[in-house]
Amino acid sequence: MKKGRFKFLATAALMLSLTLAGCAEKKTESADKPKEEVKKSEIVTVYSAGPDGLAANIQEAFEQKTGIKVEMFQGTTGKILARLEAEKNNPVADVVVLASVASMDGLKETDQLQSYKEAKNADKMNADWSDADGYYYGYSASALGIVYNTKNASAAPKEWADLAQPQWQNKINIPDPSLSGSAVDFLFGYTEADGAAWETMEQWKNNGLQVNGANKEALDAVITGEKDATIAGVDYMVYKAKASGEPVEIVYPTSGTVVSPRAVGIMKDAKHADAAQAYVDFVLSDEGQALVADAYLLPGNAAIAVKDRATLEEIPQLTVTWRGAEKKQVDVLTKFIELFR
Repeated sequence: MKKGRFKFLATAALMLSLTLAGCAEKKTESADKPKEEVKKSEIVTVYSAGPDGLAANIQEAFEQKTGIKVEMFQGTTGKILARLEAEKNNPVADVVVLASVASMDGLKETDQLQSYKEAKNADKMNADWSDADGYYYGYSASALGIVYNTKNASAAPKEWADLAQPQWQNKINIPDPSLSGSAVDFLFGYTEADGAAWETMEQWKNNGLQVNGANKEALDAVITGEKDATIAGVDYMVYKAKASGEPVEIVYPTSGTVVSPRAVGIMKDAKHADAAQAYVDFVLSDEGQALVADAYLLPGNAAIAVKDRATLEEIPQLTVTWRGAEKKQVDVLTKFIELFR
């Protein structure tokens, strides 16, 4: 347990330093350089924080529809932000897709995005998840809940504080917020909305809460029965696992949870701006939004029906303001690290 905790702290400290470094000017050589010059209309480079299957499906459908080749890099939000920082003096990405609107808003605030107010279907996207000036659009979202193993749990948890009870001792985990943008979103939203949140997290710690890798690793531990429950589990992953026959279920506490939007934006220094705009148009199109729904995510366009999952209206939500939240999220992450030191 202690060894895993120290590993988490080291990783979190590294990612935290990279996040803070993104606010300062820094000369860094990039290891990735274009191999050849191509016409703007032929290629677009996309950095995407998954989900893997959705990113691949959007890429395939976009390439078939437009003839534009997509160069795709997939990683967590933290890894993408670190890569953007490393390439600051030799930009590579045209489009960036992050699992955290707060992180995307941070890119806007540090003048790393360009506005695309003319995006097709922009008016259909959830205004609370998108930038009013067109710098990014919340094209999808996941809700974060309590995921539990239906074979191991004698009763389903109902509230966040339930995981501090003795029957869950040493049987709970949470995704590593230094690796998961949605986990940072949860910590921020939960602590902003609930005055007792830090006290509850202290109780989780005393009850043996383990920080367990990124979202997939945390969920896999519950699927295999290694853990009985995950706090701040990403719901679309749970619905997908359930559809595959895995013994998992998700609960949205009645006191409210965090809905974590995922956003797409165009980098200010995009070399293939026209292709980048075409990519954003496709993601916001009905076809692109249908692919979002097929991945068990909440579409940014509320008119697109969800697939075998709770609708946005059915999820009790905590009120969260994402704009200008990145600095606050860094503060929350720092406090969380201190709590587990």
